[in-house]
Amino acid sequence: MQKRWVLKSKTDVKITNKLREELNINPVLAELLVSRGIGTFDQAKQFFRPQLSDLHDPFLMKDMEKAISRIIRAIGNKEKILIYGDYDVDGTTAVAVVYSFFREFHSQLEFYIPDRYAEGYGISTQGIDYAAANGFTLIIALDCGIKAIDKIDYANSKGIDFIIGDHHLPGEKLPNAYAVLDPKRADCDYPYKELSGCGIGFKIIQAFILTNGMDIKACYQFLDLVAVSIASDIVPITGENRILSHFGLIKLNTNPCVGLKALIDLSNNRTKTFTVNDIVFQIGPRINAAGRIDHAKDAVKLLICKSLQEAKDFSSSIDDQNNVRKDFDLRITEEALALIEENVVLKSRKSTVLYKSDWHKGVIGIVASRLTEKYYRPTIILTETNGHIAGSCRSVIGFDLYEALSECADLLEQFGGHKYAAGLTMSLENVTLFQDRFEEVVARRISPEMLTQEIVIDAKLQLKDIDGKFFRILQQFEPFGPQNESPIFLSKKVSAVGQAFLVGNNHLKMAVVQEDSPSFECIGFGLAEHIDHINSGQSFDICYSIEENVWRNKRNLQLNIKGIRY
Repeated sequence: MQKRWVLKSKTDVKITNKLREELNINPVLAELLVSRGIGTFDQAKQFFRPQLSDLHDPFLMKDMEKAISRIIRAIGNKEKILIYGDYDVDGTTAVAVVYSFFREFHSQLEFYIPDRYAEGYGISTQGIDYAAANGFTLIIALDCGIKAIDKIDYANSKGIDFIIGDHHLPGEKLPNAYAVLDPKRADCDYPYKELSGCGIGFKIIQAFILTNGMDIKACYQFLDLVAVSIASDIVPITGENRILSHFGLIKLNTNPCVGLKALIDLSNNRTKTFTVNDIVFQIGPRINAAGRIDHAKDAVKLLICKSLQEAKDFSSSIDDQNNVRKDFDLRITEEALALIEENVVLKSRKSTVLYKSDWHKGVIGIVASRLTEKYYRPTIILTETNGHIAGSCRSVIGFDLYEALSECADLLEQFGGHKYAAGLTMSLENVTLFQDRFEEVVARRISPEMLTQEIVIDAKLQLKDIDGKFFRILQQFEPFGPQNESPIFLSKKVSAVGQAFLVGNNHLKMAVVQEDSPSFECIGFGLAEHIDHINSGQSFDICYSIEENVWRNKRNLQLNIKGIRY
């Protein structure tokens, strides 16, 4: 699929030039900083040299004092406390952090993760009933609960207090919990709004430590888990999240908790420094697999292990579950692709809505993402579960999925999510009606530009400007992630040195040069179609990111080509 190249607007020349002179850096690097909202020397210093001392005071969060007071009272009275969390990476890491911290001085403690299939997302009636039957009087809910109005009322009727630690957008009404910690609540003045659910858990233990005069380093031992949650939950890596990720990655690469160490040992890059990208593609999917295939409590058990041998046993089981997940993922994706390719109507639509009763609910979100990448249009994958039809939805840049679903609300039993990802349930009899209605809504709302994937280019760059100093400074922009993406550069009229050749199934390997620049090794994943033009000797434009390639202990700069244009 041909992608549109979109060059970001130029930054303010005066601000950029002043910053370039103060930092003595390449003008392109100054431009990158200003485009990220960094326009002064002090802001640049804070960006390049993050400090744990810059983390915000947790008591700036609404209800934090109430939450800590209730936890201290529960510990003092030897009440039973249940740490409750969602079944994804963010929820399980949040539970692992809070449980691991409080178990050191409170024995009346358990954790609870709802079953994805029997209970569904968020606070469940079954979970509350379990707490009541087993004498729990306080539940700390993490990464969920902000919209659980009825469930919290039910817990209150059972004499159970709730502390909600969530990061999702609240509804018009907050649940009647003992304390509601959520930076996104309208009356909360907490300076940073984009913490992960695990990040909220981290702020709880930070506040507890400060209240009790403990060594603040006691919460830093969990930074690796917080970094895993930030990367896996795709929250912005800006502000406080950038500090937490920076130091969390250091801990992950030097002294990870035994659960994460066991997962790292299962990966293919034990000798390589782990990045956000490695977490997303290697650690996160394994943690998620527990809840997709069996039960996410296994992921928590792994992450709270104290013994490496015990962690290896759990990680081996989770790795097996991840392999099963990959098999389901591959089979269902192939079936879904075949359904589209065999149907002229489906191929011509502006949306994709597919249903098959035996597709595994645990992987339909992954399949929806894969189909969105392939056809680049709003996609919903439906399957049958517990007598209902469940769906996982993904969108494309610029198209508001949630609003589109709102126009189909009369055909749905329930739906929730945000602009680019959502979930839904409906009755079987409404599937065909929904497919047609959703297509009508998408066709009316979506623009042709939204149906063409775009490559956002940060700046034009001459290859001769890429040297050791340039790359060392560029590395300090890490960790990369949402709202701090790895920069994409544009270089015009480059030409191949020698012949380009194919690697793997469809990948391009070559070296390029531009005017009087040195040559640079390049890899272009999925770009084999360009080989004939490149080998014809004609010049071409490239957009790319710059990375360090390590092969047989040798390191060299490599351009990761995102697009080629003649």
